Amino acid sequence: MAKNILIAGATGLIGQELVAQLQAKGHQVSILARKPTQKAGIKVFLWDVYQQKIDKDAFKGIDTVINLAGEGIADKPWSQQRKQQLIDSRVKSTELLFKAIKETNAPVESYLSASGVGYYGDRADEILDEESLPGNDFMAECCILWEKAADQGISLGIRVVKLRTGIVLSAKGGALATMEKPVKSFVGAALGTGKQWMPWIHMDDLVNIYLKAVEDPLLFDIYNATAPSPVTNTTFTKALAKALHRPIWPMNVPKFVLKLILGEMSILPLISNNTSAQKILNTGFQFRYLTLENALNAIYEQKK
Repeated sequence: MAKNILIAGATGLIGQELVAQLQAKGHQVSILARKPTQKAGIKVFLWDVYQQKIDKDAFKGIDTVINLAGEGIADKPWSQQRKQQLIDSRVKSTELLFKAIKETNAPVESYLSASGVGYYGDRADEILDEESLPGNDFMAECCILWEKAADQGISLGIRVVKLRTGIVLSAKGGALATMEKPVKSFVGAALGTGKQWMPWIHMDDLVNIYLKAVEDPLLFDIYNATAPSPVTNTTFTKALAKALHRPIWPMNVPKFVLKLILGEMSILPLISNNTSAQKILNTGFQFRYLTLENALNAIYEQKK
């Protein structure tokens, strides 16, 4: 049955693809935006997370809310102000949505929230499922607060689904565009020890997980939105170089060099998350891209 869906964060890389696929499946989609904009077949409503303002007309008849909103983790250096902004953009957006749901008495049945595998912190080779304990670094703190805010929906009788997402691979930009630059410039190399696990997912599979979460009322709580075959940084770098027909350097980029360049944000390429996708597989979900090689080949074939 077609859903009436409101999406926050719809103008980002994931949001744009998700909107297109939801429309293709016959769902009615509205979006929240910070500035007036026009999109074919989509109602656009304005909101301001930091001012805690929102057009409450956006919630008329809405049965599903998807929140992808949040400042880009790697967009700016991590000053204390920036770190607070990263948290606030996620937590305050969630609080504003639930405040509006309550005040409008909107008929929302399902609330889907992005989250991240950063929840687990740096865990070496430990296999991480949804029951694993959280980490204790900034990324973990951010994700814990993000998920806790989403759980407000439970007390309202709303089905809450949180998707802990890994590195999203897309032909249209995002993390892959950043990672491919040194490889294309013939200076590609593994980072740190190269042994850290990188949980990845092809954009098509991530969008399909969201589609399943929208349409399947049996999905609830937390799922790792990552492919079933995480790889080490060394393996990822080699696979990327092979897909781009480039060599890589035999030596790794030392951890201290990354810290000099990126500061505290250097933890992003160095933390190890060996995530399990078994829980989402148990729902009957089928990944289109099970191996990194297939995912990268499909992306670079699409970019030709």
